[in-house]
Amino acid sequence: MDGESLEEHNAMMMTPLSAMAEAFEELDKMLRSREDDQQLRLDTFCEACSLVSVLFGCLGFAFKFAEVDYVSKVRDLKEASRTSNTLQDILDLDVANDTVKIQGSLSRNLRRVRQGLDLVRALFEQFLTTDQDCYLKEAASRAYRQVCAPYHSWTVRTAVVAGMCVLPTRNQLLLKLNETEQSAGKKMRRYIDASLPVIEYIDKLYLSRNISLDW
Repeated sequence: MDGESLEEHNAMMMTPLSAMAEAFEELDKMLRSREDDQQLRLDTFCEACSLVSVLFGCLGFAFKFAEVDYVSKVRDLKEASRTSNTLQDILDLDVANDTVKIQGSLSRNLRRVRQGLDLVRALFEQFLTTDQDCYLKEAASRAYRQVCAPYHSWTVRTAVVAGMCVLPTRNQLLLKLNETEQSAGKKMRRYIDASLPVIEYIDKLYLSRNISLDW
């Protein structure tokens, strides 16, 4: 690799999308390497999730609800990683204490963080399929309706819809992320492909403990 190529490579790796994609590819690799004895460390999971909050910040007021809620819950899970090694540990503790769905429980926090990861996945998918639209309103609205709206109150849904009108344009978002259309598309696809197995893994943790996913 010559000097110029190395410089370009390093610049690419420093972008928020690059960091997100790489972190979730590592989580996916961990899951696949364990097969029948899947264990995902809570601290490693939280480190990857913390990288996603940058995207919420770039989307402005419309996704402020997601940024504030998501960041606080990742922080709580990170704090819990001092005493709980894996995602399974925090679920099993709440199951034992009958606190899975209690406000502020770690199992509830994990459920909401998982929702945030899925919202980003859905947003990226919409972004990649609406490349002729210079605005993000339709792509973001579809992603929100698909992932979050069913679980939000009328008040929150109304505020989010109002905020969609002040989303950055497609080009403004790319500029904030230090990406081009081409580079962003590749990294978004990498995140989509890597985050899906992680999201499915989290869902299976709940289902294997007879915990429904409709909350």
